[in-house]
Amino acid sequence: MRRLFPVTEETAAQARAEGGAPAAPGPAADREWGLVELAAAYAYPDPAPGAPRPWLRANMVSSLDGAAQHEGHSKPISSAADMRIFGTLRALADVVLVGAETVRQEGYRPARVRAEFAGARAAAGQAPVPAIAIVSASLDLDFTLPLFTSPLVPTLVLTGAAAAPDRVAAAEKAGARVLVAGEGMGVEPARAVEALAGLGHTRLLTEGGPRLLGQLIAAQVLDELCLTVSPTLTAGGAQRIAGGPSIAVPHRFALVSLLEEDGFLFGRYRRP
Repeated sequence: MRRLFPVTEETAAQARAEGGAPAAPGPAADREWGLVELAAAYAYPDPAPGAPRPWLRANMVSSLDGAAQHEGHSKPISSAADMRIFGTLRALADVVLVGAETVRQEGYRPARVRAEFAGARAAAGQAPVPAIAIVSASLDLDFTLPLFTSPLVPTLVLTGAAAAPDRVAAAEKAGARVLVAGEGMGVEPARAVEALAGLGHTRLLTEGGPRLLGQLIAAQVLDELCLTVSPTLTAGGAQRIAGGPSIAVPHRFALVSLLEEDGFLFGRYRRP
């Protein structure tokens, strides 16, 4: 893996401020990075003094022609390096925010303990694994899945105040913690972020899907996008990484870093 984005004095200072170190340019960086290096490269910003502000990043993969999935799944356009970064981002997060449809399509399971990150998580005051937080208006979820029956930390479910009481009761009976983050049936993105921050979760990660990511973008609560560009072409009618209505003015993000391995590009973009 090698860094393609030039390491300037400004980006090096930023990396040091975030607890990481930029990769040295040249042959020394042209190798598979270890997990410690990846964790430094993707470190969350240091919290400001006082009450820490939640930081929401997204992690998505896209083919060259803009597909976020192939035949309903992201795995066909992913790679081993992409999965290393996927695991690293999860290991850094307090909570993983995901839409109910993605839970169903991708067969979500509870986050697993990563021994390589256990010490760092403990030192940061984090639970052994991030909680999975599911956004669902209908609560049409299978509460017999391991995500509910055997997580190391309770699964969270975010829904609206008008959610069906019997489904809320079913979620709570299954061991999930239900958070109300909207006045009607749906979830309001800003309130979802606030609800998670209220539980002490300030290092937030979303893995989509496209509909949820589109909602987070439209609500202007997304701080950072970690995007894998897969050197594949799929054609067809697959979704883009973000869906839903277009926003009035496109949001411009700044490139923080760019890594490459086996033709896959791993970009990190931040809201200015």
